[in-house]
Amino acid sequence: MLKFDFTTYMDSFIDKNMYNELLEKKEEIYQKFITNNMADWFTKKVDDDVLSKVKVAATKIKETSDVLLVIAIGGSFMGGFAISEIFNNKYKKKDTEVIYIGNSLSSIEMEELLDYLENKQISVNVISKSGTTFEIKTTYNLIKDYMLNKYSLDKVKNRIYITTNNNDGYLKEEADKYGFEKFIIPDGVGGRFCISTPAHLLPMSVNNIDIDKFLSGYYEGKEYFKQAYAYSVIRNVMFRKGKYTENFSVYEPKLYYYTEYIKQGFAESEGKDGKGILPISTINSRDLHSLGQFLQDGNKIVFETVIKADMGTNEKLKEYNNTICDSVITAHYQGNVPNMIIDIGIPTEKVIGEVTMFFMMAAVCSAYLFEVNPFDQPGVENYKDIMRQKINS
Repeated sequence: MLKFDFTTYMDSFIDKNMYNELLEKKEEIYQKFITNNMADWFTKKVDDDVLSKVKVAATKIKETSDVLLVIAIGGSFMGGFAISEIFNNKYKKKDTEVIYIGNSLSSIEMEELLDYLENKQISVNVISKSGTTFEIKTTYNLIKDYMLNKYSLDKVKNRIYITTNNNDGYLKEEADKYGFEKFIIPDGVGGRFCISTPAHLLPMSVNNIDIDKFLSGYYEGKEYFKQAYAYSVIRNVMFRKGKYTENFSVYEPKLYYYTEYIKQGFAESEGKDGKGILPISTINSRDLHSLGQFLQDGNKIVFETVIKADMGTNEKLKEYNNTICDSVITAHYQGNVPNMIIDIGIPTEKVIGEVTMFFMMAAVCSAYLFEVNPFDQPGVENYKDIMRQKINS
């Protein structure tokens, strides 16, 4: 069960009249939310046959491969990767290693990867809803050529999995041409909200994450809509009072990439039309000795959301870690940096499902409070247009 403390360290910063005025819009925003044609991730559940297909493919990959290469970027990449980082022991070798690529076109990264793969059995999951994303298409073609040099075409057909839309695009054409197994991202689900689709469920399943438990918590997380809306209201009030930056602060390094996932959700949902809150993140105690100085004594444009978690068995270290966390909250509050606290307890798959739904709902509500569309990302298209012109010129 998630625990929220949005008032203890906020009372002296909140304009109560402004807060109550925005709070009264909850039902109006909820209706805008659930009637949007891109909200299927909230209003619908994953079909049992889709889940079954994901699990069968994951089992096959684990039985036949030393490595699963996941070619993905943006909303198709960060969620599943971040959740896997929470549950994976980085010091323990896995039977099937999941490596995410395609989020960089670095030549040296690709060279080192291909050297690493030389004596390994490989499967590939390439993910793009549009099926045309340049970074994904480029990486996929490089890896497909590598696979065709390593295996016969018949074997490659059993080792490449395509996750895309069901209508058109380069990846759909590739799946149809070669007979690759195909998974669908529904039309009513955008990239950064596709955590409950095969785009993330397949790699997570290969990473030995119990996707049934995750989805159970994810669906139950809708019960936190009231808290998610209150959180988005406080964020909006903070912005109106000159707090333009939100720092997501964690004290468990395993949660670092999860804060990256949260940052993407808010940045792409509300960062439009010259509006929105800039999301940053810190891992403490590390960043207390760098960014912590700015947060305590620097420009007071920041408020914080602290995500607490109960991880590990060393009670003395946990006590020290919690003491540091509570001390920083108090110090920052005294330094005019208000804090909101979300305590997730022991982060099981179910709990991570719950808190994921919480943050996704909050991102949508926050965008609506800024009066922008939560489900598009027109700014992302700018660099793509310029890049296409340069490449084609």
